[in-house]
Amino acid sequence: MSETAEGAPVDSSALIELAIDAWKFARLFNRVVSKLDSNEQARYLNQVRFFERRVEQAAESVGAKLVSIEGLPFEPGLAATPLNLDEFSESDTLFVDQMLEPIVMGSTGVLRFGTLMLRKL
Repeated sequence: MSETAEGAPVDSSALIELAIDAWKFARLFNRVVSKLDSNEQARYLNQVRFFERRVEQAAESVGAKLVSIEGLPFEPGLAATPLNLDEFSESDTLFVDQMLEPIVMGSTGVLRFGTLMLRKL
């Protein structure tokens, strides 16, 4: 358990759970903002980027990093569970289409597996 700047103890697992939920919320917010006209988009995108940086800093304060592997080739053994793997054959070249939950890495390795959706090349 680490401490806040004020010296209060921080439960790292609770903070990591909150960071994951914040990561998912920021992705949803980005999709909603993309539907606005371009004049409004810039202001809201700046606010969500600031929020995302704060979430990253909070996770780093307890030794965690949220990792997305969207767009990368899929390989068995990745630290993420594909929900739609059964829709493809072994000969298909697969890529990570969408991260539903990020991979959480710590100094000792994977703290929590991510969840993803795949697509064919």
